[in-house]
Amino acid sequence: MQELKILFEDNHIIVVEKKPNIPSQEDKTEDLDMLRMVKQYIKEKYHKPGNVYVGLIHRLDRPVGGVMVFAKTSKAGARLSNQVREKIFKKKYLAVVEGKIIPDHGLLEDYLYKDERRNISKVVSQDKKKAKLAKLSYQVIKYNPIKDLSLVEIDLYTGRHHQIRVQLSHFGHSIFGDQKYGRRGQGKQIALWAYELTLKHPITQEEMTFQDWPEPIGTWCILREQ
Repeated sequence: MQELKILFEDNHIIVVEKKPNIPSQEDKTEDLDMLRMVKQYIKEKYHKPGNVYVGLIHRLDRPVGGVMVFAKTSKAGARLSNQVREKIFKKKYLAVVEGKIIPDHGLLEDYLYKDERRNISKVVSQDKKKAKLAKLSYQVIKYNPIKDLSLVEIDLYTGRHHQIRVQLSHFGHSIFGDQKYGRRGQGKQIALWAYELTLKHPITQEEMTFQDWPEPIGTWCILREQ
């Protein structure tokens, strides 16, 4: 089993790094997923017999890496899930995108429709049936004119299917390495990473922020000056 990188753990929650290309939970491929990895870790570390409870609070797309939190008790799970619904639970991402973004900061609001059959989402009119509001803000950290790529921080306000990927692509700045919605970097790892997670501890109510940065290799080196 792949080694699990633990960012924080107590009796109620466990915060880990999800590596790219590992599912958040079991999918049709039946590949090893984060939920099973965390369960196995707890089972082995604490010598727990039988089935181990681990609550899945949120998901990251399979190709995306970054911070994830899991609940170790049902009470913690219920309270964290409620934070997601009440938008107390906050996530920030880093992305390398095509082109120079002008202005260098802003708010994107679109209505998205998920095509279940094709497993893609697209920007549509708000009048379309089942369309959902998607909202995020962005801030450009760095632009490389030689490669015509920008490093962007993204603050996610809603959690729609493929939201960041779809909105940035529609904005004209698709993510480098995005095989579904992008043009550049085909065959490369998608340059999208969930680097920061803020929540209230489900028991103590202390606000906690966890950060995890992508390793400066591969795609994340493309902004180096030549």
